[in-house]
Amino acid sequence: MRKWLGSAVLLLVLAGCSSPDNPPTVPAPDAPGAAGQAPPAAKNAAALPASVPTEISIPKIGAKSSLIPLGLNADETIQVPSVDQPMQAGWYEKASTPGEAGPAVILGHVDGHKKPGIFFRLKEMAAGDEVLVSRQDGSTARFKVTRVEQISKKDFPTDAVYGDTVSPELRLITCGGVFDHTAKSYKDNIIVFASFVPGQA
Repeated sequence: MRKWLGSAVLLLVLAGCSSPDNPPTVPAPDAPGAAGQAPPAAKNAAALPASVPTEISIPKIGAKSSLIPLGLNADETIQVPSVDQPMQAGWYEKASTPGEAGPAVILGHVDGHKKPGIFFRLKEMAAGDEVLVSRQDGSTARFKVTRVEQISKKDFPTDAVYGDTVSPELRLITCGGVFDHTAKSYKDNIIVFASFVPGQA
C-alpha cells in the first residue's frame, strides 16, 4: 500500500445511499501500519505497477462505469460521485490502484434520486464472479470475488477492508439493507472482496 494518510480518522461517505442532506459514513484507515500490513519486501511479484483505473465492468450484474478519482474533502471525508449521477463509480485515490499490491477501493451508489445506482445489484455478487478494471496503461486488472458481506455500518470491518495485503486485492462498497427513514440512510454496507487474477492483464 502506498498512500496511507497520517493518523487522522478518515471517513468514506456514500452520499447516494441516503438523503443528500444527511449522508452516512463508512470508516477508512486511520494510520499507516494498519492491521495486516505486509512489509515492502513481501509484496507479490505478480502485482502490476501503479496505473490509474479508467473503467470498471462487472458482467454478472451488468454494471459498467468510467471511474473518477475520489480524494478528500476539507472535513477529511472522502469525496463521492455526484448523487445526481448515481451510475458513476469512483476509486479512492489514496489507496492502491487496482492490480497494484494492496487493497484498491471502488465505491458507487446503490441508488440516487429514486433511481438505481451503479451498484444497485452489488448484493447479488457471489464467490467466483469476475470484476474487470481497465487501466490507463492499457492493461485490464481481473479479479475474482472471494466473498460478499452485508454488515451494519456501526460494525464496519475497517481492518479487513483497508488493511494492507501482499497481493493485489479489490473492495467494492455501497449501501444496503433496510432504509432508516428517520436517519435517511441505509443501515448496512454491502462489501465485495475480490482477489487479483495474475497473468491475465
